[in-house]
Amino acid sequence: QVQLVESGGGSVQAGGSLRLSCVASGYISSGRCVGWFRQAPGKEREGVATIYFRLGVTHYVDSVKGRFTISQDNAKNTVYLQMNSLKPEDTAMYYCALGPPASCRQLAHGTMDYWGPGTQVTVSS
Repeated sequence: QVQLVESGGGSVQAGGSLRLSCVASGYISSGRCVGWFRQAPGKEREGVATIYFRLGVTHYVDSVKGRFTISQDNAKNTVYLQMNSLKPEDTAMYYCALGPPASCRQLAHGTMDYWGPGTQVTVSS
């Protein structure tokens, strides 16, 4: 059993930065997909960024490319999401999730096995 806990959310002005952290308890095998997903009020959940655990290959949704960076600290069992140049449209609840390798390329939230409770990100204009 794996548990995921996110932190680092908050309120910032447009153009600001936040770094989200996702700490995983339990063993995660190399190559499994760890991803950040977000859901804004009234909208469907969407994949933001994914990484193959311990392998480092990443994927991003087009709207965050060049602004967000997903990374990992294997020793700490932690995955980060560095968010720069934030925009009001980035406002959402952000979730960390763990799933099979096939979920990574398509940023597919429907096939993820474990989810954290989420952390709120609010960007004001």
